[in-house]
Amino acid sequence: AVLIKRIHITKRDLFYTDVKLFVDQSESDGVLDDVATMIGCTRSNLHVVASDKGLVVGRISFYEDGDFIDCTKMGVGGKAIPPYIDKIENIESDAEFILLVEKEAAYMRMAEDRFYQRYPCIVITAKGQPDVATRMFLSRITAELKIPVLALVDSDPYGLKILSVYMSGSKNMSYDSASLTTPDIKWLGLRPSDLNRYDLPEQCRLKMTENDIKTGKELLQEAFITQNPLWVKELQRMVKTKEKAEIQALSSFGFQYVTEVYLPRKLREGDWI
Repeated sequence: AVLIKRIHITKRDLFYTDVKLFVDQSESDGVLDDVATMIGCTRSNLHVVASDKGLVVGRISFYEDGDFIDCTKMGVGGKAIPPYIDKIENIESDAEFILLVEKEAAYMRMAEDRFYQRYPCIVITAKGQPDVATRMFLSRITAELKIPVLALVDSDPYGLKILSVYMSGSKNMSYDSASLTTPDIKWLGLRPSDLNRYDLPEQCRLKMTENDIKTGKELLQEAFITQNPLWVKELQRMVKTKEKAEIQALSSFGFQYVTEVYLPRKLREGDWI
């Protein structure tokens, strides 16, 4: 009925079609994934989408279901990334790169400071663990615009795990990986070597837990790390020093330090790996 009427529903809507049958949403999600795998299509092809979570702001415009969207004129917070990527068309941009940001707080800093006006770029965040819509949107605009993706994540194993989902997908959605992944993402920051390079104060550095160290060592075996010797070197440094830091730690130098000093210097020096 959904496909015939050409409408989209959320995974939660699907669950509520028979709560007594499914009992828990993970059950209906599993059935949906099984059907998509069986047919050989994506969940979005079935018009079932996750609730929107990601945000985009900056030098990109497109038509969304017939409406013109200019992401330089969407207010301070930017535009919510729609869960139905198939309704986006005529993507245009004069951006030189895409800035992929892990944390919403760092994204809001860039959006409010209109960072994209000084440095032609598109700023995207999924507010932590990336949702399907944000991954699909990033994959599509990267393919169409053919510009580099620079990532700004926390200097900890979790930040790298988030990058791995963008780059190689999540294991439970491997059938849908082609439209969801962006294999070539450059690690801009916050990198373990930045902690000393930018003289991050001791009180802003956190000691890694035993679980952090274990995760870090496991990541050293992952393909997305091993294929880049410089990433290996940075992660080895993190595990050896047992120190981690969040992007927000840069605010110890001033709330606009990230947009006025850190990022401009990084971009000027071409300091990404």
